[in-house]
Amino acid sequence: MPHPSFRLIAPLAIWAAAVSAPAAAKDKAPPAVPSQIKELYACRDIGDAASRLACFDREVGELSAADQAQEIVFTDRETAKKTRRGLFGFSFPKLGGIFGGDDDEIKEIETTLRSVSMDRSGKYTLVMEDDAVWVQIDTTRLPRQPKPGQKVKIKVATMGSYFATIDGGRTIRLKRDR
Repeated sequence: MPHPSFRLIAPLAIWAAAVSAPAAAKDKAPPAVPSQIKELYACRDIGDAASRLACFDREVGELSAADQAQEIVFTDRETAKKTRRGLFGFSFPKLGGIFGGDDDEIKEIETTLRSVSMDRSGKYTLVMEDDAVWVQIDTTRLPRQPKPGQKVKIKVATMGSYFATIDGGRTIRLKRDR
C-alpha cells in the first residue's frame, strides 16, 4: 500500500505539471525579425509617396547588400522542411525557429536503404538514399537480412534514439551516425 504522503504528493505533482505546461507554451516568443526587415517594413509608414519610395529603394538596396555578403539568409517553408528532414536524427539546440517552429517538428521519416552492413557483434549500419547513416544500438536480431532498395520507416523513440522498421518487419533501435 502506498505511503500516505505519496497519495497527497502524486496528485499535486500531476496538477502542477498540467498547470505549468500551457504557461510555458505561452511564454515562448516568436522568432526575432532581422533588423534589415524591420527597417524595410518601417518604410510603409511614411506618408509622402516620394519619401516612401526612396525609403523602399534604400532598404531594398541594404537588404540586397546583406544578402550578397551572406549576412542574412532567405528560405521558404518547403526548403526549411527539407532541411529539417535531412537533419532528422541529430540533436540540435533550439535555433529560434530558423528551420520552422516546433509545430513543424518531424516525428518520423520514410526513406529507402542504399546499403547495409553488419559489424562483428551483429549490429547493422544502414545507409539511406539521402546519405544519412544510422547505426543499430540494440541487440534485436532481424529474421531477414535488410537489402538495398527496401523501404525504412524511422520514428523518434526515447533518450535520443529512434525506432526503424524495415519493410514492415521487426523494429530495431538506431541512432544517427552521420
